[in-house]
Amino acid sequence: MAEALATGEPLGLLDVASAFLSATDPRRDSPFRSDDAEPLPPREELVQAFLHVPRLESSALVAAVAGLTGDRVLRARVHREIALRGHVLPRWLTELDRARASDRAAEFGHVLGDGESLLLGVTLADGSELAVSVYVDHNLGTVAKDAFVVPGALPDLIVLMQDTTDDPDLGVTELAPADARARATEAIEHGARLFPPLETDTWPANRPLVEWAVGLLPAGGQGYQRPEWSTADREALAVRVLGSPFSTGLTDAGQRELLGDIVWFGTDYGPGDPLRWSPVAVEMLLVDWIPRKIVADARLLSKAPDVLRALIRFSHAERGIRPELTAETLAAVDEFEPEYQEAIRSPRLQGPEALLAALGVLDPDEHLAEQAQEELARVVGGPAALEELDAEPLPDEPFAWERVPDDVRSRVAEVVELVDRCCDALLDVEHRTATRRLVAAAAEGDPEVFRRRGRSDTLAAAACWLVLRSNQQAGGGGLMTKELMAHFGLTGSPSQRGTALLKAIGAAAYHPAGPQLGSPRYLTSERRRELIAARDRFSELHR
Repeated sequence: MAEALATGEPLGLLDVASAFLSATDPRRDSPFRSDDAEPLPPREELVQAFLHVPRLESSALVAAVAGLTGDRVLRARVHREIALRGHVLPRWLTELDRARASDRAAEFGHVLGDGESLLLGVTLADGSELAVSVYVDHNLGTVAKDAFVVPGALPDLIVLMQDTTDDPDLGVTELAPADARARATEAIEHGARLFPPLETDTWPANRPLVEWAVGLLPAGGQGYQRPEWSTADREALAVRVLGSPFSTGLTDAGQRELLGDIVWFGTDYGPGDPLRWSPVAVEMLLVDWIPRKIVADARLLSKAPDVLRALIRFSHAERGIRPELTAETLAAVDEFEPEYQEAIRSPRLQGPEALLAALGVLDPDEHLAEQAQEELARVVGGPAALEELDAEPLPDEPFAWERVPDDVRSRVAEVVELVDRCCDALLDVEHRTATRRLVAAAAEGDPEVFRRRGRSDTLAAAACWLVLRSNQQAGGGGLMTKELMAHFGLTGSPSQRGTALLKAIGAAAYHPAGPQLGSPRYLTSERRRELIAARDRFSELHR
């Protein structure tokens, strides 16, 4: 708090107060917590404790807490206590109740509809401004997955987000402020009910601050409108697909049955739109939903990828999606089909057991140990790589220029220089070698990543972030993503550019545990030691 006060900037202090409120938020309690687990003291008790500490820092904290919660009784008491102490606090802090939302809001989203960022602004009592971005993920059930708050006006944030992407299918749409409030509130409430909770470097630590900012917007708006699909509606859509030129080859009853199942997935999951297909939606369907949800003979399930291809072509034609995006989505089917075909022919948990296993409330029996081994193998690129894993430190390795096409060498050189600076300043030699290897593999695997218009610093940040995440350092006790992005002078999430790099090296663009590079070549000795220990532990359970 002393450091935050010394800066004179509102955001640092509000971040601390928000993290305090988040830590004491009952929504963070696990539904599976044992009765003998020691709970945190009630928030009110902790606030009272701070009120009894006559220091400037505690005065600032309770003033921010009172302002963010909107508790008028607490605010009145805090103001009296601060006056008695003679502490002088910034006007913006003592008058948080006079903050006002901007009269403009916006939505920054992708045409394939995996999610969007809701953007809004706040002006504090002293005239300083904050801008807020709330990312809403529709694939997970229209939930708030992440958010960040930055100093400055909303228009500046919008320009920044537009300038840091080279994706022609991402765009900003004006949104009524009341609708932004309704949508953000709905997504935050839905996300708060998920278990395990969604966590990033900033979320849910800044959730109270975001909720306070969202609450300043006018009420009465319209939230997300989920389409209602009856059985007759789904059947009618399936008939249209089968009657289209895209369904050539879908002739037997099993394929028609699978089409109905896939349409059901589209209407009941994500935003409820069976004509919305992206690479991420494809991965979720093939890697998780069908193997876990549908109990059927593998001979029938094996036909699902072909049915999905027909539905994607039909859907994208109906929606007027660019052919390049259709090709990317169909390529995702090709990419995940081998894993899917293997999964439907393998023993696996299904239904409620699969859900409980995902929640971590099943004891690790032999079958789960086997699944854990499979997951470890997927992280490092296969069972053989897992078995041969060693813990030798990565060498101080020069960049592999022989893998880089001539026409992108200058762009790659810019990225490598930025990567090296970051690793030298914030990380170590092993991370530098791993990130150099990643950039070289991406340049060789898909040079278009470096040919597209865009900023080299965003690519460098994404490469460093992927290596950090695959080594379970970002947000997990090591370097925070926010700190990494600050080194590059950037804000927001590097995940979009990270997805392009993952595709370029042939790794999965979506993974429930976060991005995985799929090879020990990118793993530090510390991370490989952890994987070896887990491998040996689960091997014992399996025996």
